[in-house]
Parts: sequence; structure tokens; C-alpha cells
Amino acid sequence: MAPATPSAAPAPRPVDLYRAVWRWHFYAGLLVLPFLVLLAVTGALYLFQAEIDDYVYRDLRTVPRAAAQLPHSAVLARAGAAFPGVVASYVPAAAPGRSAQVLLRGADGARVVVFVDPYRGKVLGSLPDKGGVSGVVRRLHSLSYFGTLANGLIEMAAGWTILLVVSGLYLWWPRGRRGALLLRGRPGQRVFWRDLHAVTGVYVALFLLFLAVTGMPWSVLWGAQINQWANGSNFGYPAGVRVALPMSDEHLQHALPTAWSLRQARLPATPTGAGAAAPIGVDRAVARFDQLGIARGYAVSLPAGPAGVYSAAVYPADLAAQRVVHIDQYTGRVLLDMGYGDYGPLGKSLEWGINVHLGQQFGLANQLVLLAACVAIVLLCVAGGCMWWQRRPAGGLGVPPMPADRGALKVVLAVMAVGGLLLPLVGASMLLMLALDYCLALRRR
Repeated sequence: MAPATPSAAPAPRPVDLYRAVWRWHFYAGLLVLPFLVLLAVTGALYLFQAEIDDYVYRDLRTVPRAAAQLPHSAVLARAGAAFPGVVASYVPAAAPGRSAQVLLRGADGARVVVFVDPYRGKVLGSLPDKGGVSGVVRRLHSLSYFGTLANGLIEMAAGWTILLVVSGLYLWWPRGRRGALLLRGRPGQRVFWRDLHAVTGVYVALFLLFLAVTGMPWSVLWGAQINQWANGSNFGYPAGVRVALPMSDEHLQHALPTAWSLRQARLPATPTGAGAAAPIGVDRAVARFDQLGIARGYAVSLPAGPAGVYSAAVYPADLAAQRVVHIDQYTGRVLLDMGYGDYGPLGKSLEWGINVHLGQQFGLANQLVLLAACVAIVLLCVAGGCMWWQRRPAGGLGVPPMPADRGALKVVLAVMAVGGLLLPLVGASMLLMLALDYCLALRRR
């Protein structure tokens, strides 16, 4: 008689698979919910950062109109007289009735933005660079106030959010029952909070995924790697779009506010060098940028040394108007002129996602839709917290039961391991949570 062929291991039962997913959805939610509330509240505020700054700092940002503006060199001189330092960048008045902004770097390295009336030359006041209300909100949003480790926690939370959405949709899936998009019970009952959490999660799932994925480029580890990969060498992506240029070792982000996609971009070096002629000066440089048609609101960086260049960059709400221009500081000749249309498919996709994430691409509609999503995310977290609080036993965490078939747990862990490999910080936190789960299982035995 031929030996019996060993049968394949049976597939996990649906109830065991459900319990395994539920267990890890619970752990992820316990870890991520506080971060999601922080990100939703600060993100909702930052959607309206321009409007908030215009209101809070209207005495700095707006001025009475007049017939003519002073030369740009005079504006820089007034700012330098009031706040000694080296000019790092300069933003000419973006529109009539707007102030000019001069970024100065002091001897101690501190950077301050000085606001100047471009018509009368009056210094209106100053703010720390990246300070003010919107600066505080942005640093809270990324936890950059608290250093690299805290910023890494935000990256970990964003990665776990992706897994939370996928596992949450699996848990919600109707499986033949009706009314999966309706609320049951009353606010005092756990079923009400469960349904509120599930139904809100279904409606906001795509927004959560979109915000988590498009927020990853700013992250400390994954974002840095994708940034380096996307940029390649030399000037962003693609390198040296219009002409072959000699490149300096200075990066664009050190000279100007820059789009995420150009953080690795290097500044060109002036080919003619210091011996060619006298520099054209800031007045002629700004006139040259205006002649080239770059959108107003652009920032100008001054040459850093004899081989430096004048650079102008603008990143408005309309992606099509994104632009970076470098000109020779002696001749005004254009060395590089790069816009959104020059990016490759990856660069365009990343920039589009970032612009929508910031609430810029589609104007007020973009802001209002994402504001509603942020409110729904807070509601989702509150409902999840209330549901857990009502369910948990006294003195315990209320961890969902372990599946009877441990094979179901292995299936879920295998799927999660893929996410851990793609997002290393998430993978590291998974190992810690596995150790915690093992300890809890031992304690229960």
C-alpha cells in the first residue's frame, strides 16, 4: 500500500481570521489614536495657515498702497539697519498693498524675517523664521519641536494608519448583514460607539489613506530615502533640465524656501566667475526675474560669494506656476529655468499629492473637503476610544481574544510583515508589539 500523502494545512476559519485581524487592529489603534487626533487638529488649522497669518499679523503683512515702490536695494538696506545680519533671502511685495519680507541671518545663526513697507521704507516688525502661528502649528503637526525621535513617531503613526484602514475595512465588511452604514443604539450604549466608529471609518477611509501616504514624503526616514531616490543627482529631477551647468556644493533648500521635491537640488555656479564684470545688483536681478514672468510671491536668494548666483523660487497653489530660476550674477543670463512641467512622472505625482495634502491645489473646495475629513478623523478616534473604554474590563486593557487557530495569526502577521519591510519604523514597532503580545499571552496562561 502506498504511503498516505500528507494533506495540506486547512485554511484558517473566518472567525479565527477575524479575531487575529481584530487583535492587531486593537493594538494599532491603541498606539495611533492620540497621534491621529494631533495630526487631524493641527492639519485642519494648517489648511488655513495663510488666512490665519493674514489675520493675526495683518499689521506686518499689509500696508497702505502708494504710487511707486522703493528700489529693492533700499528695502534691504532698511531691514539691515533695523536688524543687523546677512540677507539670506528676499520676498518682494507679492501684490499691491503687501509688505516685502527680508530674511536675515544673525551672527549667532538665528534667522529672522523682517517686514518692510515697500512704498515708504518703514520697518513694520519681525518674526522668527518659520515662526508665528502657522510655524508653531506646522512644528506641532510634525512634532519637530521635540527632535528627530518624536518626528519618527509621526512617521510610525502614519504607517500604522495605513494598516489600520485596511484592517478596519476588513472588520467592517458586512458579510451578508444589512445596515452596515447605519447607526444602532443610543450614545450610552457600546453598539452606538462601535457603529459610529465603523461607519465614520468607512466614509473617511480613502481620505485617511491619502493623507497618510501623501504625508510620508516629509517623514524622517522613509521620506528622506524617497526624496534622495526621486531627486537623483544635481538639480532635483530631472538634473540640468535646460542646459548643462557647473554645479556648486550648496543646496537650494539652504538658500530659499523650496518644494519638497527640490530639497536635494544643488545650486549652479556662475560660469563667468568674478573677473567678468561688476555684479548686476539686486534691483536688476529682481527686474530680470519679473521680465521672465515668474509668478509674484517668489523668494530671491542673493549670491553666496563670487561664484554664486541669483535664484528665485515660487511654489503657489497652482502647480503649473511652480518655478525655480537661476541667473548669472554678473550678466543676468538664465542658467536654469525649471517648472512643474519639467518634472518626470514621479516628481509630478509627488508634488500633486503634497499640494492637495496642503489644501492648495483646488482652492477653497480643497480646504473645506480636507477640513471635513479632519473633523471626521477626530470623531473616528473619539468613538473608538469610547468603544474601548466601555468594553475593557476593570484593571485590564481589554485585548481582543487570541484566535483558537494560531495559523490565522500567522497569516495576519505575514501580511503585516510586508508593511514592516516597506516602512522600517513601522516594522521596528511591530517587533515591540509582538513582544508585548507574547508577554500578555504568557500572563493570561
